[in-house]
Amino acid sequence: MKMYKKNKSLFKDVFVILIAFVCLISVPGSAGAWNFTIPAQEIQPADGVFSFPVSDFSDGKARYFVYKSPQDQKFRFFIVKSADGLVRAAFDACDVCFPGKKGYVQQGDQMVCVKCGLKFRTDRINEVKGGCNPAPLNRAVSDGYVVITEQDVLSGLKYFK
Repeated sequence: MKMYKKNKSLFKDVFVILIAFVCLISVPGSAGAWNFTIPAQEIQPADGVFSFPVSDFSDGKARYFVYKSPQDQKFRFFIVKSADGLVRAAFDACDVCFPGKKGYVQQGDQMVCVKCGLKFRTDRINEVKGGCNPAPLNRAVSDGYVVITEQDVLSGLKYFK
């Protein structure tokens, strides 16, 4: 009987710790300001513009970038060439899960929200917005470069506060 009480107490302690851990990781933003899975390349604009060679994205793999503004605010986004051949850009956040600051990981031709696990085809980025879709980031392709304005990146402030 004594062993049963000891095991029951141990089970109770482990259960309480497990519940506390689940609550901690479930509260948006509770684990710190930056919980992103994929490292991002730090970049700075030139004359208010970010410019990337289109050839950098020919393999279809998402590339992640972070811009630290003069106000010390960080903005994350990714660029990926989808299966339909278009180069697309989105903030590494969505309208629903952004408080968790976990972003997306790529699995084949899909971007997967690390917070909720929903999957989004890369050929729908910049086409579908709202909900847990990657938040669209305006971009243009000109003379072999993907061009994104600093102002467009700054427009995503609500996702990274």
